Amino acid sequence: MASFKIVGGSPLKGEIKPQGAKNEALQVLCAVLLTSEKLRIKNIPEIGDVKCLMQILQNLGVIVKKNNIGDYTFQAKDIQLEYLNTEKFREYGKSIRGSVMIAGPLLARFGKVCMPIPGGDRIGRRRLDAHLRGFESLGSHIDYKEGQYFLIHSKYLTGKFILLEESSITGTANIIMAATLAKGKTTIYNAACEPYIQQLCRLLNKMGAKIKGIGSNLINITGVTELGGCRHSILPDMIEIGSWIGLAAITSSEIKIRNVSWKNLGIIPNIFQKMGIKLEKKNDDIYIPSQKYYKIKKLLNNAILTISDAPWPGLTPDLLSILTVVATQAKGSVLIHQKMFESRLFFVDKLIEMGAQIILCDPHRATVIGLNHQSSLRGSILNSPDIRAGISLLIAALSAKGTSIIKNIEQIDRGYENIDQRLRILGANILRIE
Repeated sequence: MASFKIVGGSPLKGEIKPQGAKNEALQVLCAVLLTSEKLRIKNIPEIGDVKCLMQILQNLGVIVKKNNIGDYTFQAKDIQLEYLNTEKFREYGKSIRGSVMIAGPLLARFGKVCMPIPGGDRIGRRRLDAHLRGFESLGSHIDYKEGQYFLIHSKYLTGKFILLEESSITGTANIIMAATLAKGKTTIYNAACEPYIQQLCRLLNKMGAKIKGIGSNLINITGVTELGGCRHSILPDMIEIGSWIGLAAITSSEIKIRNVSWKNLGIIPNIFQKMGIKLEKKNDDIYIPSQKYYKIKKLLNNAILTISDAPWPGLTPDLLSILTVVATQAKGSVLIHQKMFESRLFFVDKLIEMGAQIILCDPHRATVIGLNHQSSLRGSILNSPDIRAGISLLIAALSAKGTSIIKNIEQIDRGYENIDQRLRILGANILRIE
């Protein structure tokens, strides 16, 4: 297994362009299964999870043509449904959570699908109820083989009013894709409305779907008989943009992030500004000047700042790990409240070993007492438990005095494209050891 060797403690400088959004890419790649016509998709990130999903599509019979870096044409003309019954498919499906989103398109187009128990980050319970209850509402029957897979089948799907118990992003995406080819009208209430979902809906409408309510939590889909091909470009990855902002702040670096699509960042810039981080909007770029110190703002009643995740337009949970690391060198204290996943804050014990002052209150909350750059983090031997904790530990290592080794970096590669090469362009002392 590969690892990173990092000599930290030095400021970085330069410009960086964010990769395409991982979460959007996984959704729109599954959408190619809805039609036999060609779809051309640009700005696809060259990351582990996307490569794995593309391999699943190819094994299903999808023709994948690479036009350029991040630019692919897909055609799902001759789908081999028997592949779904193979052990090879179940192994691939278990490796990434995004594999669950092939179910909606295949169910809509062919009337049956085998859905493996998906993999992905081990960050706590991640239910499939939103997906399965949604498919049942549309008229599907579900058989479950204990601990292995779900067999979902239907003669035809029929539109219905669906009230989601949770605004699951992947669940919303799956139901929307299934509903595009269902008979009649489907209404999804309490739908996720992240930019990823908005982008998926725009893609589907370009393919010929009839979706209204894009950007809200009330989505209406009128089913059509078939969908066609089109072109689509994926948004910049908001999580990676947040990662670069956090890296710039904790390492006192001067970094410009180019072409960030400001209008799709929501409250992310504001959250970093609450942490005392200066950032400027320059056209569609973010400029972060070098700061020796940054001070956490208190609430209006002088209470400690609390940062918590919430469904869009609230703060994405994927950034809480990064904000936790950034807080370790701030002036002041902050309570990080991870509401959605109960195992995501457990990586803070590694930060504590590096010298951070953090109190893990319970599986969902951690209080961080900032060191204000008066005491640096120390280099350490670390292990990447998941994508977001992995990049957070990498950021911590780049700010730390001394040498750090990060193991299990395949987790980081799942979500970040050529991260070591791109960091070296900014001046980071990082080496990949195979």
